[in-house]
Amino acid sequence: MPKKYILSLDQGTTGTRAIIFDESGNPVRTARREFKQIYPQPGYVEHDPNDLLSTSLDVIKEASEGFDISAVGIANQRETVVVWDKTSGKPVYNAIVWQCRRTASQCSRLMEEGYEELLYERTGLSVDAYFSATKLEWILENVEGVRERAKRGELLFGTVDSFLLWNLTGGKVHATDYSNASRTMLFNIHKKCWDADLMQIFGVPESMLPKVCPSAHVFGKVADGLPCAGVPIAAVAGDQQAALFGQRCFSRGQVKNTYGTGCFLLMNTGDRAIDSHRGLITTLAASVDGKPDYVLEGSVFVAGALVQWLRDELGMISTSAESESLALSVSDTCGAYIVPAFVGLGAPYWDSEARGIICGLTRGVNRAHIVRAALESIAYQVFDLVHSMERDLGENISGIFVDGGASRNEFLMRFQADILGKNVSRPAVTETTALGAAYLAGLSTGIFANIGSLGKEAKAEVFEPSMEEAKREELIEGWKKAVLRARYK
Repeated sequence: MPKKYILSLDQGTTGTRAIIFDESGNPVRTARREFKQIYPQPGYVEHDPNDLLSTSLDVIKEASEGFDISAVGIANQRETVVVWDKTSGKPVYNAIVWQCRRTASQCSRLMEEGYEELLYERTGLSVDAYFSATKLEWILENVEGVRERAKRGELLFGTVDSFLLWNLTGGKVHATDYSNASRTMLFNIHKKCWDADLMQIFGVPESMLPKVCPSAHVFGKVADGLPCAGVPIAAVAGDQQAALFGQRCFSRGQVKNTYGTGCFLLMNTGDRAIDSHRGLITTLAASVDGKPDYVLEGSVFVAGALVQWLRDELGMISTSAESESLALSVSDTCGAYIVPAFVGLGAPYWDSEARGIICGLTRGVNRAHIVRAALESIAYQVFDLVHSMERDLGENISGIFVDGGASRNEFLMRFQADILGKNVSRPAVTETTALGAAYLAGLSTGIFANIGSLGKEAKAEVFEPSMEEAKREELIEGWKKAVLRARYK
């Protein structure tokens, strides 16, 4: 029998990748393209939707050459908003990225008008510019002629998965999955449908909205003339839920953290939607049926992006990998802390007005100390999420599974275990976002029999904490003081 291969399209915030997986879940080829980040003014972040599409087509073509692809799975940056013409496919405006803070004032207005409780009850989300609805509302209100065209049924809305799916199927399929729909602030996660009241609040015509399907679902086939033409697109999932699936966190209580542009800590809570009192959100997991599990999630806006900032804006390092050797060249940060609140702070603070700072500087602080403080700041932010999650649950978390680019940084993983006081498990295949999409696509096309057959031989490296408790508490107390300074008005 010839081998079957699955192509995972992982459309991220700073780049797009295609990874080919074999029937055993092993990656056999990868292609990647970066694309331009657009910053029209402070706090604004945009992408050209055509860049998202063109880089996707490029990596699909490069990765798939010479392979007989049986299925395609899509994982995507979540919350990012695209509006396009349903006939021509032309976007009406740039994609407004999940990091963008332009709608912070809209969110303040919603809270002032008393919508916060309703929105949380229906969607499980905090009222924040992070999510899609206010971004869509901004486009409808601020791009000339768009609201009128939307009312006439001429325009479609979607997160990035929907835009790619529509284009890859030649305009035949306008759909999304539960995991992406649950991030829009327009979807009722308890009834599992678009919510009429929320559409009215944000002024969104129902005709713009995509059909919602399970993540493991044959959405359609790649259109003729495109790379992988005729291959079924058999999975769609938001990148973090795809990573949760790729880590095989199928059971209640299992936790994973992805270190990407941001950090995203997710716990599978089974069929129980957990209400958070500490800034976490409730969302839906990637699913193989119409009854997705619930997830408790905390989000850090700036993680790997901080290392890119050191490289691209400050010139302190020439490659991201260099950060590890520099961090290890000093024994501590010499008292320095970095709070990377470039676009405000996410969970558990949800402070859109906070801004990034470097504090604790003395004459002895050098480049290596700053780089080490940057990596440590990522671990501190993850600590905040884990601590909040434990308090919401009323129970301790035994450890976390990790993935994403920065999880390959040995210093960061050891410091993460130390500052959490918990085991940190890193799988041999760290690209679990793409792996999750491959698992889902394989399940919906019969390549994999069931979830029990996934990753049977998967291995993991475990980092165990070794820091003394007194030192750990001292460092955490310093972090808390630094966060207060970043939030000072």
